[in-house]
Amino acid sequence: MSMNQIRTIEKVVELALQRRDNALAQLAQLQREMQQAQDQMDQLSNYAREAQERWHARSLQGVDANLLHHHRQFMFKIEHAMDFQRSVLSSRQEQIDKSQAQLHEAERDLAGLRKYHERKQHEMDQRQQRQDQKNMDEMAQNVYLMQLRRQNEGVRP
Repeated sequence: MSMNQIRTIEKVVELALQRRDNALAQLAQLQREMQQAQDQMDQLSNYAREAQERWHARSLQGVDANLLHHHRQFMFKIEHAMDFQRSVLSSRQEQIDKSQAQLHEAERDLAGLRKYHERKQHEMDQRQQRQDQKNMDEMAQNVYLMQLRRQNEGVRP
């Protein structure tokens, strides 16, 4: 494997890292939106509970049909808003689940690419070490042969 191929793998790893980081950022954004939606649901629930408590206290004093009708309409609107907010929460959860799956896939891909890169880098390093050792052996052999030749030339009359 050449250095250019290693650089190409490094670029692919870099792109996979960006993909994972983007998936992580998207998940964080969706989680923030989910928290906001949950906060709104909590506000609606609290408002409905307080309205019911106020109604209960007032009903102990007696109420006419018109007031009862207005209260029922009001509570229907709150229930409708809460139903809508439940659907928002459900939708947000589906988005979060999908985003988490994408994040896991991106992390898995990144880990696989990193492992592949490490393996190829290790193979290239080993080849380079073998080549360096071969060069050193050849150089040592050449030095030895040169020394042997000088010795043989010095011994001849």
